[in-house]
Amino acid sequence: MTKPVFLWLLWVPFILILTSMNTQLSWSKCLEDQQSLLLQLRSSLDVNLLKSRKLSTWNQTSDCCEWRGVQCNDSTGQVIGLDLCGESIKGGIDNSSSLFSLHFLQSLNLANNSFNNAQIPSEFGKLSGLIYLNLSNAGFSGQVPMEISQLTKLETLDLSSNSEYSGFSTTKLENPTLGMLIQNLSNIRELRLDGVIITANGSELWKALAFSVPRLQVLSLSNCNLSGNIDSSLEKLQSLSEIILAQNNFATAVPDFLANFSCLTVLKLSSCKLTGTVPQGILQAPTLRTLDLSYNGLLKGTLPEFPVNGSLQNLILSYTNLSGRLPNSIGNLKQLNKIELQNASFSGLIPLSMAGLEQLVHLDFSNNNFSGPIPSFSEAKNLTYLDLSKNMLSGTAQSTNWGSLTNLVSLDLSNNFLHGSIPSRLLTLPSLQKLQLNQNEFSGKLEAASFRPYWVLGTLDLSHNNLEGPVPKSLFGMTGLKILKLSSNNFSGSLKLNLIQQLKNLSTLDLSYNKLVIDANDSIGNFSSFPQLSTLKLAACELYFLPDFLRNQSRLEVLDLSANQIQGTLPKWIWAIGDGGLSYLNLSCNNFVDLELPLPDTPALSVLDIHLNNFRGEVPSLSSKTATYLDYSSNAFTSIHSDIGSFLSYALYFSLSRNNISGVIPMALCNATVLQVLDLSRNNLIGAIPDCVLKMTSTLGVLNLGENLLNGTIPDAFPEDCSLSTIDFGKNMLRGQLPRSLANCKKLEVLNLGRNQLRDTFPLWWMDLSNLRVLVLRDNELYGSIACVSSNTSWSTLQIIDLASNHFNGELKAQCFLKFTALMTRANNEQFPISELQFPKQVENLAIAILLPFGIIGYTSSDEESLAPEERIGHQLFEIDSYDEEDNDETEDKQDYGRFCVFCTKLDVERKRVIHNPRCTCHDLPSISSSPSTSSSK
Repeated sequence: MTKPVFLWLLWVPFILILTSMNTQLSWSKCLEDQQSLLLQLRSSLDVNLLKSRKLSTWNQTSDCCEWRGVQCNDSTGQVIGLDLCGESIKGGIDNSSSLFSLHFLQSLNLANNSFNNAQIPSEFGKLSGLIYLNLSNAGFSGQVPMEISQLTKLETLDLSSNSEYSGFSTTKLENPTLGMLIQNLSNIRELRLDGVIITANGSELWKALAFSVPRLQVLSLSNCNLSGNIDSSLEKLQSLSEIILAQNNFATAVPDFLANFSCLTVLKLSSCKLTGTVPQGILQAPTLRTLDLSYNGLLKGTLPEFPVNGSLQNLILSYTNLSGRLPNSIGNLKQLNKIELQNASFSGLIPLSMAGLEQLVHLDFSNNNFSGPIPSFSEAKNLTYLDLSKNMLSGTAQSTNWGSLTNLVSLDLSNNFLHGSIPSRLLTLPSLQKLQLNQNEFSGKLEAASFRPYWVLGTLDLSHNNLEGPVPKSLFGMTGLKILKLSSNNFSGSLKLNLIQQLKNLSTLDLSYNKLVIDANDSIGNFSSFPQLSTLKLAACELYFLPDFLRNQSRLEVLDLSANQIQGTLPKWIWAIGDGGLSYLNLSCNNFVDLELPLPDTPALSVLDIHLNNFRGEVPSLSSKTATYLDYSSNAFTSIHSDIGSFLSYALYFSLSRNNISGVIPMALCNATVLQVLDLSRNNLIGAIPDCVLKMTSTLGVLNLGENLLNGTIPDAFPEDCSLSTIDFGKNMLRGQLPRSLANCKKLEVLNLGRNQLRDTFPLWWMDLSNLRVLVLRDNELYGSIACVSSNTSWSTLQIIDLASNHFNGELKAQCFLKFTALMTRANNEQFPISELQFPKQVENLAIAILLPFGIIGYTSSDEESLAPEERIGHQLFEIDSYDEEDNDETEDKQDYGRFCVFCTKLDVERKRVIHNPRCTCHDLPSISSSPSTSSSK
């Protein structure tokens, strides 16, 4: 027996060697035909191999099973997996491609490439062994081929695309429909078709899914142009763990049955125009980890009581109309990682229980109505992002244990009512990169010791508070600062501008509206060491000359030097700042007299504000194709270039108010076809109003030609699509009839034709102007009787009507004004909600009758005789202390923003459109006490 055993032992090593060799061969050997097909594929692809991380490893000298992106069967050497994701392939796969000869493929990933809108080849249907197919964001477009339905083994199909950002066209499922595509794909567990335009009628889509893919676990159909109800047949897919249907147009209520999925972990329905109330069951679903209902502005509801140990990790309800208080049980969501409630309607205290959310990383409660103190987040040691801005939080910031938030990267407490000093511990958090405390009531001094050199802080915004004292020099040792905003405080003392040379990374600096005296003397001739800024605002900083270092600023886009005492000639080099990239320039409220000519090109300039200076001569004509906001008001300009319209091709706002411009209105102004605000008031313009100016009102929102010397009739040329909100032709010498076509201006809120020589009857034809709030026809030659309002919709928003000093006759009956509901006041003298407009208290010389409980209606004192005796009961007639502009000399530094100031007009630079703020408070006439006129807006 010993001999056979001995022989067997001799054979064992030999057998092991053979087995090892065979195993090695079967493990690594790539089949020759497979390698050849792969090399053919590589040669046919349009790809830069220098940028490739996978295809660059494919060559004839190495085993194809070792190539990056290639997976082989361990025993047969057949290629079963191909991953070419993110290889920047631009083309080369069509129906003749060798790719479709790799018949053993089980997994294929061509995602994140750029196939330049090529159609998905129908030959994909030959790869019948595919279990995984990913063509997402690959640049394919057009109809998805029916042949995909032949891939009956598929478990994952991803055809999603983000064409909105990629620039490629979309893929479609029209014919075949989605139902036809998936009819044979019963093994599908993951279906992602985001961005594919899906055509389906009614419940057809949902029933097809329920019938054809019973094992479905992940359904992602975002941005697929879906609409209508989400049919309850979807509930049959009880294996679903993820439902992602965002960015569609369902315009329906959130279905209750979505709370019935026993495995659901992710539900995303953002931007779906959902309505109604959020079902409480969804918010309490025991398995749900991510819920996103954001950007559904009509969605209402409140948060329920959350169960103990809830599973929610991400709760995103921002930009909805959800309201009410946060339940204290929100502290039960121990796994909560991210919560976003911004731009909703939540109110009340932020629950103290949130202090125990240890997993919390991201919290955004901005733009709600939360009140009370800032809660402690002492246990949320992982918190990196905290935004409580734009609420009604009050109290101090001292009570919060900021020291424990060592991982906090971004903190925004702006636009609240916080007061007291700024906690020094807050200013020294080791990870903090962004700190915004602006628009509060913080006070006190900034301690020099709070600012440490080389601190990681990149953004510090303390603007619009009540901080005082000197600006610590140690602040300028924080070399990581990129954005520094200290404007609108009470900082005082002298500050040398050359201190900012230490802040090499600084891009934005705003020191405006303090009590600072900026010393720019050291910047003269020493500008090379200053940081390259993108935004510089030094308004009201006691500057007497332009800082010299501005000459070397090659990246500057926004420059505000308004409300200083800079004088003399504006040099040509100012326009070259930013190497042609300057987009915003505000030099208003200075003492400039002349412009150095000729003006150079200003290719990027969008906003130019030079109002309230002493510029003279001809109005400057900028050669900028981007200028959208031009304010030249309150200067001493005397003439307009005859071709002014060609320089206003893109202008939305143009004001020449309060200059000394004479002559007629140039016809060339009518070439400014996109203007939304045109203000030529308070000049010496003569002649008639050109017809073409009124034809511009298809785009114009504000047209102010008041207080000139214009004569002739008002052209009856208002177009049918008139967009005007404000018309002011007051204090001219216009005559003739009231224009009937003005009834086309359905958006009109303010109409002032007072102090002219217009002769007509009471304008019944304007009764359909349902948005009209201010009507001034005083001091004309209007005659006849004043007609009663005929319906509840006629002038229902009217708040001021002034018909004084005309030739009206007949009885003025109180019931004529009963339907002027916006003139009514409550018993406590509060105006109704419609009365958001703020009007100056001073009114021109006239007697006022207050028809209790009505608002103000103007007529001359002699008109009281026209009231029937029984109607005088309860009326109070009195003279208001008045201010008459003709009898007072106005100082040069006073601004006029419109007689009735129904709204302030400004330009939203980012969106390139004019904004009218109905909540703006303005005072356009000096008060009796001669206090300066102001304008403010919130």
